[in-house]
Amino acid sequence: MTKITKTVWVGALLMTAQLTLAQQITPVDTTAPKPKPVAEKNELKYNLNESGTHFFKATFLNQAWLQYNQSNPGTTVIGVPKDNTFSIGLRRTRIQLFGQLSDHVFLYLQFGMNNFNYLNGGFSQTASSQRKVQAFFHDAVAEYLVFKNKNYLNLGAGLTIVNGLSRFSAPSVATIMSMDVPVFAQATVDQTDQFSRKLTVYARGQVGHLDYRVALSDPFPIQTNGSALPSYGPNSIFALKGHEKQFQGLFMWQFFDKESHQAPGYNTGTYLGAKKVFNVEAGFITQKNAMVHVAAPGDTVYQNMNLWSVASFLDMPLNKEKGTAVNAYLGYFHTDYGKDYIRFNGAMNPGSDIVAAQRPGGLGGSQGNTFPMFGTGSVVYGQVGYLMKRDLFGADNGTLMPYVQAQIANYQRVNNTLGVYNIGLNYLIKGHNGKLTLDYQNRPYYEPSSGTSKLSAGGRRGQLTLQYQVFI
Repeated sequence: MTKITKTVWVGALLMTAQLTLAQQITPVDTTAPKPKPVAEKNELKYNLNESGTHFFKATFLNQAWLQYNQSNPGTTVIGVPKDNTFSIGLRRTRIQLFGQLSDHVFLYLQFGMNNFNYLNGGFSQTASSQRKVQAFFHDAVAEYLVFKNKNYLNLGAGLTIVNGLSRFSAPSVATIMSMDVPVFAQATVDQTDQFSRKLTVYARGQVGHLDYRVALSDPFPIQTNGSALPSYGPNSIFALKGHEKQFQGLFMWQFFDKESHQAPGYNTGTYLGAKKVFNVEAGFITQKNAMVHVAAPGDTVYQNMNLWSVASFLDMPLNKEKGTAVNAYLGYFHTDYGKDYIRFNGAMNPGSDIVAAQRPGGLGGSQGNTFPMFGTGSVVYGQVGYLMKRDLFGADNGTLMPYVQAQIANYQRVNNTLGVYNIGLNYLIKGHNGKLTLDYQNRPYYEPSSGTSKLSAGGRRGQLTLQYQVFI
C-alpha cells in the first residue's frame, strides 16, 4: 500500500470517529414538542366524506342476566313444580347498522334477539329446534331529511319503533339508567307488533324547544304473534276480526339542551351528566275497533284502544367538576284497552307454564315472575337515580349509580292497587359501554276472586337479577 493510500485511510477513519463522537454528545432538544397520545375511539364509524357528516356506523350490545326468582304459586319448570328458580339468559343481543348517506338520506337497521333463556322465549312440548329461530330484524327504516343539516322535518317509512305514548315506548336500551325499562309503556308489545316495532310511516323533528313525532302504523294481526289465540269472553282481548290502522304521537318540550335526534324514535335513558335535560311530554296511541268482548250471548262488542300519557324527565349534572348527576322520571298513563283487559307478563320469565290448568280463573299465564303488567285503567310510573362522583374507585375504575323504580297501577279487573318496586345499583365500569347492574324487584301475585272475574292480590314475591352489559 502506498504512502498516499495509507494517508487517505487514516483520514477517513479519523473523520468517521469524529462524526460518531459528535452524534453521541449532541445534546437532546428538550423543547421539541412531544407527540400527542392517540385518543381512544369509542365507536365503529366509517366516514363517507372528509368532514364526517356522511358516515356509516355499527354498534353491538349484549346484556347477560343471572336471575334468582321466588316463583308465583303454581309455577312449573318443565312439568315440575318450583318454589324458586335460578336461570341464566340473554335479555338482549343486538347489532345496529346506520348512517347518514347524504345530506338528505338516512338508513337504520337493527338485528338481534331478546329474552333468550333455557326456554328460548317460550316453551312448547311439540315444537323442535326453537332455540335457533330467535334473531330477527327489529328495525329496517329509511328516512328523508327535508331540510339540509336541520332536523325540522324528517320523513320515514319501514319497520320501526317510532311510537307515541311516551319516551319509554321507544327506549334506547343500551343507555337506560335502571336494569330494565318499564315494559308496560311498550303498550302492544308482541301482541300486534314485532317487539314494539310496526310497519309505519312517520314524520318527526325538532323545531325550537319542541321535539315531535307523529306516525301512522299498520299493526300485525294478533293471529301472527306465535301464541295460542285468546277466546272471546266478557273480558276484552285484541280483536280477531277486522284490521284498522293505528295513529300515534309524542310531543316533548325541551327546556334546556336538545336531546339526540339521530336514531329514529329512540330516546336516551341517561346521559350520565353529559347533558342538561329537562322535558315535559305528552303522547298517545289510538286504534279503532282494536279490542273485542262479548257482553251477552250473541252480543259482540268492539271497542277502540285509546292510550295517552303525560310525564316529565330530568337528567342533568349536579357537580361538573366531580361528575355527579341526577336522573328522574314521573309519568301518568291512561290505558284503555276495552272492558276489563288484563295481560300478565314478566321479563325473562323462568316459569315454563305448560300446565296452565293448575291455576284457575284464567291465571295459567301468571306463573314464574309475571304480574298484571298491562291492563285497562291507569298507571303512575316513576324512577330516580344518582350518579356518584367520577372515578369513585380511582382513575379508570368507574363509579356507581343507585336507583329506585315504582310502577303503581289501578286496573278495572284487579281489586287492589298494584305496586311493583325495584331498587338497584349500577357499577359503571366504562359508562354504558361496560356496566354491572344488581336489581331487586318486589311484585304482587294474584288469585281469582270467588264468583267474579276480578283478581285479588294473594301475596308478594321477590326477584334478584345481576346484569352484565357490554356495548360499543
